Amino acid sequence: MLWPIFTCGYEGLVQEQLLDRLAAAGVKTLLDVRAIAQSRKAGFSKTLLGSSAASRRIDYIHVRVLGTPKEGRIAARAGRAAEMAAIFSAHLATEGAQAGLDKAVTVAAAAPTCLLCFERDPHMCHRRLVAEAIAARTGQPVVHL
Repeated sequence: MLWPIFTCGYEGLVQEQLLDRLAAAGVKTLLDVRAIAQSRKAGFSKTLLGSSAASRRIDYIHVRVLGTPKEGRIAARAGRAAEMAAIFSAHLATEGAQAGLDKAVTVAAAAPTCLLCFERDPHMCHRRLVAEAIAARTGQPVVHL
């Protein structure tokens, strides 16, 4: 079965809303693609998010190497989407990021998976680029939740 690759940004959400959204879409694995899986926003740091997802029977995997380098995060926060995309695309071409992408492809092929980052708008976030790179390998459609 060829299910979509989902993406979601938690900006403006509380944890329960995110988990409800994932469950409604049939997501079985939450793939965290943040470079730093910590958040000032309650409920979105790695350990708590992972245990809360598990309580909903959603696996949690953090692939740090698929996070945006600091310069890319700065560009994204400043609204410079093209600059962020260029920085992240260069990062994604590295050996380490390609290994992370291989892992993400395997995860997304095994079960309905959602890529997670903070940014609400997928066009301002690197997770769209990760999802597109996975889709290029697998043929899966991309759906932004």
